[in-house]
Amino acid sequence: MLSQSKKVIIAKRIAEELEEGSIVNLGVGIPTKIPDYLDGKNVHLHSENGLIGIGPKPSKENLNMDLISASKNPITMEKGAAIFDSASSFAMIRGGHIDVAVLGILQVDKFGEISNWSIPGEPILGVGGAIDLIAGANKIYLASIHQSKYGEPKLIEKLTYPSSGVRRADKLFTEHAVFRFTEEGPELIEIISDISLEELFEITGTDFTVNLPERHRTQIN
Repeated sequence: MLSQSKKVIIAKRIAEELEEGSIVNLGVGIPTKIPDYLDGKNVHLHSENGLIGIGPKPSKENLNMDLISASKNPITMEKGAAIFDSASSFAMIRGGHIDVAVLGILQVDKFGEISNWSIPGEPILGVGGAIDLIAGANKIYLASIHQSKYGEPKLIEKLTYPSSGVRRADKLFTEHAVFRFTEEGPELIEIISDISLEELFEITGTDFTVNLPERHRTQIN
């Protein structure tokens, strides 16, 4: 069904969503792929370990393991990038200076409450910066495969894992669709793959309303 990897599809779609000139924090996992698909768009990518101006993934010949993201992945720096200490980085986050945080998730409930740091019964490696980002970023975008490797939906009625904070996400991007979170629950606003609406309901763990552009309505009718 999908000619590209699911993670690449999600990263490309979020890259399209990001606005020129915005300051964007990239979380662990799928979000770290976004720099490769900005196609020259002027977006300032922020890492909580103390960098603004992340560039595309380096070539094997240009790896520098002293230059890494918060995910411990090697990165490059754009022209004009700035390096600073972690305290200053978190001051940016807590001060409301991050326009968008793009986060991976374990689960998200129907109203956009996120779980992305701990699985019950599994060792906890640490909360990281997710809780600060959820509280401090102006917008929260979620990047996630639609179902876990065990076939469980990521978008569900109610969280069964620990919450990352009461702040709600704005949008969820999967390899199949884009959802917007509202006070009434999730709203489907775009279908990315060739999945049918019926199939999408079947693999999603909660009901959602449909508010698709006319071109999508034509495709699914």
